[in-house]
Amino acid sequence: MSERGLRLAPVFLAAQALIAHWAGGREQPPSPPDFARFPTTLADWTRTAEDAIAPEVVGELRADAVLSGFYQRGASGPSASLLVAWFQSQRAGASQPHSPKVCLPASGWTPQNMDLIAVDTAAGMIRINRYVVAKAGQRAVVLYWYQTGSTVVASEWESKLAVLVGTLRNRRTDMALVRIVIWTTGQGDAAGTGEAIAFARQVYPVLRDRLPL
Repeated sequence: MSERGLRLAPVFLAAQALIAHWAGGREQPPSPPDFARFPTTLADWTRTAEDAIAPEVVGELRADAVLSGFYQRGASGPSASLLVAWFQSQRAGASQPHSPKVCLPASGWTPQNMDLIAVDTAAGMIRINRYVVAKAGQRAVVLYWYQTGSTVVASEWESKLAVLVGTLRNRRTDMALVRIVIWTTGQGDAAGTGEAIAFARQVYPVLRDRLPL
């Protein structure tokens, strides 16, 4: 974070606490999305298996709705891991998206590179994070972003700002973390990034229609 960001962080957090207190019990959280009806086929990507999350991880995640599975492109194409963790309310501060920038290193993945990329989709262009990580001879490209039914933001601070705006506009603090992982061992980061972007193009419009507006 920049020096200016460090100076503004306490002010921002104080404003967030004040607005959350002002909203109080008047928050109007939406109903959870029905991920059980999420498509098993997205263009030429087909869900091949569920990605079971360990109970201890579920406990730490504290999400109100979770979508987790593997999709494969064609008969012999790459496999992509998709995780969507949706949080109904962040007013208390305990239940909120966990940044992959923290979770992946905590799981032993070493960051290699990180940047922002623009992805054109049928529902419009989105700016998301690209994170390259390595662990025990394996490499992976991770794409992730924060999403509501109508908004996509990349950074953790932007997601907090989106929560403030939602609190003021419609007394809602719901937010989803969307994460896509493509393992690049044997194909290279550039090819893996291309496959991850191709999958993200299919995921975003469908998810946009299913998250609460």
